[in-house]
Amino acid sequence: MKKKTPYDYRGLSIRTINDPRFSHLKLLLGWVAYFALYFLTENLIPLEKCNIVHSPLDDMIPFCEYFVIFYWTWFLLIAGSLAYTMFYNVEAFKKLQIYIMITQALAMLTYIVWPSVQDLRPDTFARNNIFTDIVRFIYSFDTPSGVCPSLHVAYSLAVLSVGLKDRDLSPLLKALLSLYVLMVCLSVCFIKQHSVIDIAAAIPVCLIGEAVLYGKDYWLKKLKKQN
Repeated sequence: MKKKTPYDYRGLSIRTINDPRFSHLKLLLGWVAYFALYFLTENLIPLEKCNIVHSPLDDMIPFCEYFVIFYWTWFLLIAGSLAYTMFYNVEAFKKLQIYIMITQALAMLTYIVWPSVQDLRPDTFARNNIFTDIVRFIYSFDTPSGVCPSLHVAYSLAVLSVGLKDRDLSPLLKALLSLYVLMVCLSVCFIKQHSVIDIAAAIPVCLIGEAVLYGKDYWLKKLKKQN
């Protein structure tokens, strides 16, 4: 496979941001809007007004602190995917960032219209190790509200969707990405950050993103073409 040349960002400045060469970077402003809404929903919606999200299946899933590895490295997955596509596949960067913005908008709208909270976090841990320390740290700053749908899951599926459509990624890398995203989705339940309901709720959010960006029949046409 031919090595790709990094996108040329020489000449980028405040004055040239509207230049067609660089205008795609303005999509990153979506993160500013998201964090502003996140701050408002976290601080203006009282917990007593939130709906508890809980499923009997949640009680069958044991707490396992080792899954925090996938939960925590998820931040690298998102940042790394945006950085890689920004430098090596600008069209994929646009798709990924718009996909993320769609999931952000739908999730924040849901959090406002139907506030949610979970009651799954354990009061104590059976073991004390570096992984439980990381979980404690996450619990300390990430409130259990605004959980349904799970953006951890939605963002991961967005990365997976764009990655699977990238012709420059080898089948092996796509398989590894798929496995990693699966582990991230499982991790939100095993470290008791989300209910399985939150995972399920992220799927229709992502399907809307798929329909907007690629058309509702994209995967069906893909399967027919392979057959």
